[in-house]
Amino acid sequence: MSKPLVAVVGRPNVGKSTFFNKVVGKRVSIVEDTPGVTRDRIYAEAEWSGIHFALIDTGGIEPESKDVILSQMREQAETAMDTSDVILFMVDGKDGITASDREVAAMLMKTGKKIVLAVNKIDTAKIPDDFYDFYELGLGEPIPVSAANMLNLGDLLDRIIESFPQGAGQEEEDSVKIAMIGKPNVGKSSLINKLLGENRVIVSPIAGTTRDSIDTPFEKDGERYLLIDTAGIRRRSKVSENIEKFSVVRAVAAIERCDVCMLMIDAQDGITEQDKKIAGIAHDAGKGIVIVVNKWDLIDKETNTMNTFRKEIAKELAFMSYAPIVFISVLTGQRVDNVIKMARYVAENRAMRVPTGQLNNLVSDAMMMKQPPSDKGRRLKIYYVTQVGVKPPLFSFKVNSRSLMHFSYARYMENKIREAFGFEGTSIKFVFREKGEKENE
Repeated sequence: MSKPLVAVVGRPNVGKSTFFNKVVGKRVSIVEDTPGVTRDRIYAEAEWSGIHFALIDTGGIEPESKDVILSQMREQAETAMDTSDVILFMVDGKDGITASDREVAAMLMKTGKKIVLAVNKIDTAKIPDDFYDFYELGLGEPIPVSAANMLNLGDLLDRIIESFPQGAGQEEEDSVKIAMIGKPNVGKSSLINKLLGENRVIVSPIAGTTRDSIDTPFEKDGERYLLIDTAGIRRRSKVSENIEKFSVVRAVAAIERCDVCMLMIDAQDGITEQDKKIAGIAHDAGKGIVIVVNKWDLIDKETNTMNTFRKEIAKELAFMSYAPIVFISVLTGQRVDNVIKMARYVAENRAMRVPTGQLNNLVSDAMMMKQPPSDKGRRLKIYYVTQVGVKPPLFSFKVNSRSLMHFSYARYMENKIREAFGFEGTSIKFVFREKGEKENE
Protein backbone atom coordinates (compact mmCIF):
# COMPACT_ATOMS: atom_id res chain seq x y z
CA MET A 1 0.00 0.00 0.00
CA SER A 2 1.30 3.49 -0.82
CA LYS A 3 1.26 6.25 1.72
CA PRO A 4 -1.81 8.50 1.96
CA LEU A 5 -1.23 12.08 0.81
CA VAL A 6 -2.24 15.11 2.84
CA ALA A 7 -2.32 18.50 1.12
CA VAL A 8 -2.19 21.64 3.26
CA VAL A 9 -4.13 24.52 1.67
CA GLY A 10 -5.04 28.00 2.78
CA ARG A 11 -4.49 31.60 1.83
CA PRO A 12 -1.09 33.23 2.37
CA ASN A 13 0.10 33.91 5.92
CA VAL A 14 -2.35 31.64 7.71
CA GLY A 15 0.53 29.51 8.95
CA LYS A 16 0.72 26.60 6.48
CA SER A 17 4.50 26.52 6.28
CA THR A 18 4.86 26.99 10.05
CA PHE A 19 2.56 24.02 10.57
CA PHE A 20 4.46 21.97 8.01
CA ASN A 21 7.84 22.69 9.58
CA LYS A 22 6.67 22.13 13.15
CA VAL A 23 4.89 18.88 12.37
CA VAL A 24 7.62 17.43 10.22
CA GLY A 25 10.46 18.58 12.43
CA LYS A 26 9.05 18.14 15.93
CA ARG A 27 5.90 16.15 16.45
CA VAL A 28 6.39 13.38 13.94
CA SER A 29 9.48 11.47 12.91
CA ILE A 30 10.73 12.33 9.45
CA VAL A 31 11.03 9.32 7.23
CA GLU A 32 12.54 11.23 4.35
CA ASP A 33 12.82 14.93 3.61
CA THR A 34 13.62 15.03 -0.06
CA PRO A 35 16.78 16.86 -1.17
CA GLY A 36 16.15 19.06 -4.16
CA VAL A 37 12.76 20.28 -3.03
CA THR A 38 13.55 21.45 0.49
CA ARG A 39 14.06 25.05 -0.52
CA ASP A 40 10.41 25.10 -1.54
CA ARG A 41 9.29 23.05 1.50
CA ILE A 42 6.90 21.24 -0.78
CA TYR A 43 7.03 17.65 0.37
CA ALA A 44 8.05 15.42 3.25
CA GLU A 45 7.27 11.94 4.48
CA ALA A 46 6.18 11.57 8.08
CA GLU A 47 4.69 9.21 10.64
CA TRP A 48 2.15 9.71 13.41
CA SER A 49 0.83 7.00 15.73
CA GLY A 50 2.52 4.36 13.61
CA ILE A 51 0.86 5.52 10.38
CA HIS A 52 3.08 6.79 7.57
CA PHE A 53 1.87 9.52 5.25
CA ALA A 54 3.14 12.14 2.83
CA LEU A 55 2.61 15.84 3.50
CA ILE A 56 2.41 18.41 0.70
CA ASP A 57 2.82 22.06 1.63
CA THR A 58 1.08 24.24 -0.93
CA GLY A 59 2.49 27.26 0.90
CA GLY A 60 5.63 26.89 -1.18
CA ILE A 61 3.82 27.22 -4.51
CA GLU A 62 2.35 30.71 -4.29
CA PRO A 63 3.36 33.51 -6.67
CA GLU A 64 4.85 36.61 -5.10
CA SER A 65 2.03 38.93 -6.09
CA LYS A 66 -0.27 39.89 -3.22
CA ASP A 67 -3.19 41.05 -5.35
CA VAL A 68 -4.13 37.66 -6.79
CA ILE A 69 -4.85 35.89 -3.53
CA LEU A 70 -8.11 34.37 -4.70
CA SER A 71 -6.55 32.91 -7.84
CA GLN A 72 -3.72 31.50 -5.73
CA MET A 73 -6.24 29.86 -3.46
CA ARG A 74 -8.12 28.42 -6.40
CA GLU A 75 -4.98 26.86 -7.86
CA GLN A 76 -3.96 25.46 -4.46
CA ALA A 77 -7.38 23.94 -3.97
CA GLU A 78 -7.40 22.43 -7.46
CA THR A 79 -4.00 20.87 -6.90
CA ALA A 80 -5.11 19.47 -3.54
CA MET A 81 -8.21 17.99 -5.16
CA ASP A 82 -6.11 16.26 -7.78
CA THR A 83 -3.36 14.82 -5.62
CA SER A 84 -4.49 14.15 -2.07
CA ASP A 85 -6.43 11.66 -0.01
CA VAL A 86 -7.07 14.22 2.75
CA ILE A 87 -7.12 18.01 2.46
CA LEU A 88 -6.11 20.05 5.49
CA PHE A 89 -7.75 23.46 5.07
CA MET A 90 -6.05 26.04 7.30
CA VAL A 91 -7.62 29.36 8.19
CA ASP A 92 -6.51 32.26 10.40
CA GLY A 93 -8.30 32.40 13.75
CA LYS A 94 -7.27 36.02 14.29
CA ASP A 95 -8.59 37.23 10.93
CA GLY A 96 -11.90 35.38 11.16
CA ILE A 97 -13.68 34.05 8.08
CA THR A 98 -12.83 35.84 4.83
CA ALA A 99 -14.56 35.79 1.47
CA SER A 100 -11.67 33.75 0.10
CA ASP A 101 -12.09 31.16 2.85
CA ARG A 102 -15.78 30.79 2.00
CA GLU A 103 -15.17 30.37 -1.73
CA VAL A 104 -12.46 27.77 -1.27
CA ALA A 105 -14.52 25.89 1.33
CA ALA A 106 -17.32 25.65 -1.23
CA MET A 107 -14.88 24.28 -3.80
CA LEU A 108 -13.46 21.74 -1.39
CA MET A 109 -16.90 20.45 -0.42
CA LYS A 110 -17.49 19.44 -4.05
CA THR A 111 -14.38 17.26 -4.25
CA GLY A 112 -15.68 14.31 -2.28
CA LYS A 113 -12.34 14.22 -0.46
CA LYS A 114 -12.00 14.17 3.30
CA ILE A 115 -11.54 17.73 4.58
CA VAL A 116 -10.02 18.63 7.95
CA LEU A 117 -10.51 22.25 9.03
CA ALA A 118 -7.78 23.77 11.22
CA VAL A 119 -8.18 27.21 12.74
CA ASN A 120 -4.64 28.43 13.33
CA LYS A 121 -3.25 31.15 15.63
CA ILE A 122 -5.46 30.17 18.59
CA ASP A 123 -2.56 30.71 20.95
CA THR A 124 -4.21 30.10 24.32
CA ALA A 125 -6.33 27.37 25.85
CA LYS A 126 -9.27 29.80 26.00
CA ILE A 127 -11.27 29.61 22.77
CA PRO A 128 -12.35 33.06 21.50
CA ASP A 129 -16.07 33.60 20.91
CA ASP A 130 -15.70 34.17 17.16
CA PHE A 131 -14.02 30.77 16.77
CA TYR A 132 -17.43 29.16 16.43
CA ASP A 133 -18.11 31.24 13.30
CA PHE A 134 -15.92 28.76 11.40
CA TYR A 135 -18.68 26.15 11.62
CA GLU A 136 -20.39 28.27 8.93
CA LEU A 137 -17.87 26.96 6.37
CA GLY A 138 -19.74 23.65 6.41
CA LEU A 139 -16.62 21.52 6.75
CA GLY A 140 -17.46 19.93 10.06
CA GLU A 141 -15.91 20.59 13.45
CA PRO A 142 -13.02 23.06 13.26
CA ILE A 143 -9.92 22.22 15.31
CA PRO A 144 -8.26 25.14 17.15
CA VAL A 145 -4.46 25.00 16.87
CA SER A 146 -1.40 27.13 17.25
CA ALA A 147 1.24 25.97 14.81
CA ALA A 148 3.77 28.39 16.27
CA ASN A 149 3.22 27.20 19.86
CA MET A 150 2.39 23.61 18.90
CA LEU A 151 -0.94 23.67 20.74
CA ASN A 152 -3.35 20.86 19.78
CA LEU A 153 -1.18 19.63 16.92
CA GLY A 154 -1.56 16.10 18.25
CA ASP A 155 -5.35 16.36 18.11
CA LEU A 156 -5.13 17.69 14.56
CA LEU A 157 -2.85 14.85 13.44
CA ASP A 158 -5.19 12.33 15.06
CA ARG A 159 -8.08 13.77 13.05
CA ILE A 160 -6.02 13.63 9.85
CA ILE A 161 -5.06 9.97 10.15
CA GLU A 162 -8.62 9.06 11.15
CA SER A 163 -9.69 10.59 7.83
CA PHE A 164 -7.50 8.37 5.65
CA PRO A 165 -9.63 6.13 3.43
CA GLN A 166 -9.37 2.46 4.20
CA GLY A 167 -6.87 0.87 1.85
CA ALA A 168 -5.87 4.23 0.37
CA GLY A 169 -3.58 3.74 -2.59
CA GLN A 170 -3.89 -0.03 -2.75
CA GLU A 171 -3.27 -1.50 -6.18
CA GLU A 172 -3.06 -4.98 -7.63
CA GLU A 173 0.16 -6.44 -6.28
CA ASP A 174 0.80 -8.71 -9.26
CA SER A 175 1.16 -5.85 -11.73
CA VAL A 176 4.16 -3.59 -12.27
CA LYS A 177 3.01 -0.03 -11.66
CA ILE A 178 4.78 2.41 -13.98
CA ALA A 179 4.54 6.18 -13.49
CA MET A 180 5.38 8.54 -16.33
CA ILE A 181 6.96 11.54 -14.63
CA GLY A 182 8.68 14.66 -15.87
CA LYS A 183 7.98 18.25 -16.66
CA PRO A 184 5.14 19.25 -19.02
CA ASN A 185 5.41 18.65 -22.76
CA VAL A 186 8.07 15.95 -22.71
CA GLY A 187 5.73 13.38 -24.28
CA LYS A 188 4.35 11.39 -21.33
CA SER A 189 0.82 10.99 -22.70
CA SER A 190 2.12 10.36 -26.20
CA LEU A 191 4.35 7.55 -24.96
CA ILE A 192 1.45 5.89 -23.15
CA ASN A 193 -0.74 6.17 -26.24
CA LYS A 194 2.03 4.64 -28.33
CA LEU A 195 2.52 1.78 -25.88
CA LEU A 196 -1.17 1.00 -25.71
CA GLY A 197 -1.69 1.30 -29.45
CA GLU A 198 0.88 -1.24 -30.57
CA ASN A 199 0.09 -4.90 -29.94
CA ARG A 200 -1.19 -4.36 -26.43
CA VAL A 201 -4.27 -5.76 -24.75
CA ILE A 202 -6.00 -3.10 -22.68
CA VAL A 203 -7.57 -4.89 -19.71
CA SER A 204 -9.85 -2.11 -18.50
CA PRO A 205 -9.19 1.63 -18.48
CA ILE A 206 -9.72 3.25 -15.09
CA ALA A 207 -10.22 6.99 -14.71
CA GLY A 208 -10.64 9.00 -11.54
CA THR A 209 -8.48 7.03 -9.13
CA THR A 210 -7.61 8.33 -5.68
CA ARG A 211 -5.39 11.04 -7.07
CA ASP A 212 -7.16 11.72 -10.33
CA SER A 213 -4.38 10.58 -12.61
CA ILE A 214 -5.30 8.32 -15.52
CA ASP A 215 -4.55 4.66 -14.78
CA THR A 216 -4.50 2.09 -17.56
CA PRO A 217 -3.96 -1.61 -16.82
CA PHE A 218 -2.71 -3.67 -19.75
CA GLU A 219 -0.93 -6.92 -20.53
CA LYS A 220 2.12 -7.61 -22.67
CA ASP A 221 3.75 -11.00 -23.19
CA GLY A 222 1.63 -12.44 -20.40
CA GLU A 223 2.77 -9.83 -17.84
CA ARG A 224 0.47 -7.32 -16.17
CA TYR A 225 1.23 -3.59 -15.96
CA LEU A 226 -0.47 -0.46 -14.72
CA LEU A 227 0.44 2.79 -16.46
CA ILE A 228 0.02 5.94 -14.37
CA ASP A 229 -0.18 9.05 -16.53
CA THR A 230 0.69 12.36 -14.87
CA ALA A 231 0.44 14.30 -18.11
CA GLY A 232 -2.43 16.48 -16.95
CA ILE A 233 -0.13 18.69 -14.92
CA ARG A 234 -0.33 21.91 -16.86
CA ARG A 235 -1.70 24.89 -14.98
CA ARG A 236 -3.06 28.14 -16.33
CA SER A 237 -0.64 30.58 -14.80
CA LYS A 238 1.45 33.52 -15.86
CA VAL A 239 4.18 32.49 -13.45
CA SER A 240 6.32 29.81 -15.08
CA GLU A 241 7.96 28.88 -11.79
CA ASN A 242 4.51 28.25 -10.38
CA ILE A 243 3.71 25.83 -13.22
CA GLU A 244 6.92 23.93 -12.50
CA LYS A 245 6.13 23.63 -8.81
CA PHE A 246 2.66 22.29 -9.55
CA SER A 247 4.25 19.63 -11.74
CA VAL A 248 6.38 18.57 -8.77
CA VAL A 249 3.30 18.16 -6.58
CA ARG A 250 1.60 16.04 -9.23
CA ALA A 251 4.76 13.94 -9.67
CA VAL A 252 4.85 13.26 -5.93
CA ALA A 253 1.40 11.69 -6.09
CA ALA A 254 2.33 9.38 -8.97
CA ILE A 255 5.71 8.43 -7.48
CA GLU A 256 4.06 7.39 -4.21
CA ARG A 257 1.93 4.82 -6.00
CA CYS A 258 4.36 3.28 -8.47
CA ASP A 259 7.04 0.59 -8.61
CA VAL A 260 9.03 2.10 -11.46
CA CYS A 261 9.31 5.74 -12.56
CA MET A 262 9.91 6.60 -16.18
CA LEU A 263 11.65 9.96 -15.88
CA MET A 264 11.04 11.51 -19.27
CA ILE A 265 13.48 14.12 -20.52
CA ASP A 266 13.23 16.26 -23.64
CA ALA A 267 16.36 15.65 -25.72
CA GLN A 268 16.19 19.20 -27.04
CA ASP A 269 16.11 20.76 -23.57
CA GLY A 270 18.71 18.55 -21.91
CA ILE A 271 18.65 18.13 -18.11
CA THR A 272 16.79 21.02 -16.46
CA GLU A 273 16.49 21.99 -12.79
CA GLN A 274 12.93 20.69 -12.88
CA ASP A 275 14.14 17.30 -14.11
CA LYS A 276 16.64 17.13 -11.26
CA LYS A 277 14.01 18.05 -8.70
CA ILE A 278 11.57 15.35 -9.83
CA ALA A 279 14.41 12.81 -10.12
CA GLY A 280 15.42 13.55 -6.52
CA ILE A 281 11.93 12.75 -5.26
CA ALA A 282 11.84 9.42 -7.10
CA HIS A 283 15.34 8.51 -5.91
CA ASP A 284 14.64 9.24 -2.25
CA ALA A 285 11.34 7.38 -2.41
CA GLY A 286 13.34 4.26 -3.28
CA LYS A 287 11.48 3.67 -6.52
CA GLY A 288 12.84 2.00 -9.61
CA ILE A 289 13.96 4.59 -12.14
CA VAL A 290 14.50 4.53 -15.90
CA ILE A 291 15.61 7.71 -17.66
CA VAL A 292 13.74 8.03 -20.95
CA VAL A 293 15.19 10.60 -23.35
CA ASN A 294 12.41 11.45 -25.81
CA LYS A 295 12.45 13.35 -29.12
CA TRP A 296 15.79 11.78 -30.02
CA ASP A 297 14.76 11.99 -33.69
CA LEU A 298 14.98 15.78 -33.50
CA ILE A 299 18.65 15.83 -32.47
CA ASP A 300 21.35 16.30 -35.09
CA LYS A 301 23.55 13.23 -34.71
CA GLU A 302 27.32 12.96 -34.86
CA THR A 303 29.50 9.97 -34.01
CA ASN A 304 29.42 10.40 -30.23
CA THR A 305 26.14 12.30 -29.73
CA MET A 306 24.53 9.61 -27.58
CA ASN A 307 27.64 9.11 -25.43
CA THR A 308 27.92 12.86 -24.94
CA PHE A 309 24.31 13.00 -23.75
CA ARG A 310 24.93 10.06 -21.40
CA LYS A 311 27.86 11.91 -19.85
CA GLU A 312 25.70 14.99 -19.37
CA ILE A 313 23.06 12.91 -17.58
CA ALA A 314 25.74 11.25 -15.42
CA LYS A 315 27.02 14.68 -14.43
CA GLU A 316 23.65 16.32 -13.71
CA LEU A 317 22.02 13.27 -12.10
CA ALA A 318 25.11 11.87 -10.35
CA PHE A 319 23.06 10.76 -7.32
CA MET A 320 21.23 8.18 -9.45
CA SER A 321 23.99 6.78 -11.62
CA TYR A 322 22.32 3.37 -11.27
CA ALA A 323 19.41 4.38 -13.53
CA PRO A 324 19.48 2.93 -17.07
CA ILE A 325 18.93 5.32 -19.97
CA VAL A 326 16.72 4.69 -22.99
CA PHE A 327 16.79 7.01 -26.01
CA ILE A 328 13.45 7.01 -27.84
CA SER A 329 11.26 8.85 -30.27
CA VAL A 330 7.57 8.55 -29.53
CA LEU A 331 6.86 10.18 -32.89
CA THR A 332 8.70 7.57 -34.95
CA GLY A 333 8.34 4.68 -32.51
CA GLN A 334 12.12 4.28 -32.25
CA ARG A 335 13.05 2.02 -29.29
CA VAL A 336 9.65 2.57 -27.64
CA ASP A 337 9.33 -1.19 -27.02
CA ASN A 338 12.42 -1.03 -24.82
CA VAL A 339 10.54 1.08 -22.26
CA ILE A 340 8.30 -1.73 -21.01
CA LYS A 341 11.09 -4.31 -21.15
CA MET A 342 13.26 -2.03 -19.03
CA ALA A 343 10.44 -1.39 -16.56
CA ARG A 344 10.01 -5.13 -15.96
CA TYR A 345 13.78 -5.59 -15.61
CA VAL A 346 14.08 -2.77 -13.07
CA ALA A 347 11.04 -3.99 -11.10
CA GLU A 348 12.68 -7.42 -10.80
CA ASN A 349 15.95 -5.87 -9.63
CA ARG A 350 14.11 -3.82 -7.03
CA ALA A 351 12.59 -7.03 -5.61
CA MET A 352 15.81 -9.09 -5.78
CA ARG A 353 17.22 -10.79 -2.67
CA VAL A 354 20.91 -11.66 -2.20
CA PRO A 355 21.78 -14.82 -0.24
CA THR A 356 23.39 -13.92 3.08
CA GLY A 357 26.42 -16.19 2.52
CA GLN A 358 27.26 -14.61 -0.83
CA LEU A 359 26.77 -11.15 0.62
CA ASN A 360 29.16 -11.71 3.52
CA ASN A 361 31.79 -13.28 1.27
CA LEU A 362 31.61 -10.22 -0.96
CA VAL A 363 31.92 -7.79 1.95
CA SER A 364 34.86 -9.73 3.42
CA ASP A 365 36.67 -9.61 0.09
CA ALA A 366 35.89 -5.89 -0.28
CA MET A 367 37.35 -5.18 3.18
CA MET A 368 40.55 -7.03 2.26
CA MET A 369 40.86 -5.01 -0.94
CA LYS A 370 40.27 -1.70 0.81
CA GLN A 371 40.90 -1.38 4.54
CA PRO A 372 38.01 0.11 6.55
CA PRO A 373 38.50 3.68 7.86
CA SER A 374 39.83 4.40 11.32
CA ASP A 375 39.66 7.33 13.71
CA LYS A 376 41.89 8.00 16.72
CA GLY A 377 43.23 4.47 16.69
CA ARG A 378 39.83 2.75 16.29
CA ARG A 379 39.12 1.00 13.03
CA LEU A 380 35.72 0.16 11.60
CA LYS A 381 34.77 -3.51 11.87
CA ILE A 382 31.92 -5.06 9.91
CA TYR A 383 30.83 -8.25 11.66
CA TYR A 384 27.89 -9.31 9.55
CA VAL A 385 25.70 -8.12 6.68
CA THR A 386 22.23 -9.29 5.71
CA GLN A 387 19.51 -8.08 3.36
CA VAL A 388 16.48 -7.20 5.46
CA GLY A 389 14.16 -5.73 2.85
CA VAL A 390 13.23 -5.27 -0.80
CA LYS A 391 11.52 -2.57 -2.87
CA PRO A 392 14.03 -0.98 -2.45
CA PRO A 393 16.72 -3.46 -1.38
CA LEU A 394 17.74 -2.74 2.23
CA PHE A 395 20.95 -4.08 3.80
CA SER A 396 21.76 -4.16 7.51
CA PHE A 397 25.42 -3.94 8.53
CA LYS A 398 26.40 -4.99 12.08
CA VAL A 399 29.39 -2.80 12.98
CA ASN A 400 31.51 -1.96 16.02
CA SER A 401 30.85 1.79 15.66
CA ARG A 402 28.39 3.58 13.41
CA SER A 403 30.45 6.79 13.55
CA LEU A 404 33.40 5.03 11.87
CA MET A 405 31.35 4.19 8.78
CA HIS A 406 32.32 7.12 6.58
CA PHE A 407 30.12 8.06 3.65
CA SER A 408 32.90 7.24 1.18
CA TYR A 409 33.30 3.70 2.55
CA ALA A 410 29.55 3.11 2.45
CA ARG A 411 29.60 4.23 -1.18
CA TYR A 412 32.50 1.84 -1.81
CA MET A 413 30.43 -1.02 -0.36
CA GLU A 414 27.44 -0.02 -2.48
CA ASN A 415 29.60 -0.06 -5.61
CA LYS A 416 30.92 -3.55 -4.75
CA ILE A 417 27.41 -4.89 -4.17
CA ARG A 418 26.26 -3.41 -7.47
CA GLU A 419 29.27 -4.86 -9.32
CA ALA A 420 28.46 -8.32 -8.00
CA PHE A 421 24.67 -8.41 -8.06
CA GLY A 422 23.53 -5.62 -10.40
CA PHE A 423 20.51 -3.83 -8.93
CA GLU A 424 20.41 -1.65 -12.05
CA GLY A 425 17.58 0.83 -11.93
CA THR A 426 17.01 0.85 -8.18
CA SER A 427 18.52 2.68 -5.26
CA ILE A 428 19.80 0.44 -2.47
CA LYS A 429 19.63 1.47 1.17
CA PHE A 430 21.99 0.71 4.07
CA VAL A 431 21.35 0.73 7.79
CA PHE A 432 24.24 0.44 10.26
CA ARG A 433 23.70 -1.13 13.68
CA GLU A 434 26.07 -1.57 16.57
CA LYS A 435 26.32 -4.72 18.70
CA GLY A 436 23.35 -5.10 20.99
CA GLU A 437 20.96 -3.16 18.77
CA LYS A 438 17.93 -5.00 17.44
CA GLU A 439 16.76 -4.79 13.83
CA ASN A 440 13.66 -2.79 14.69
CA GLU A 441 15.43 -0.15 16.77
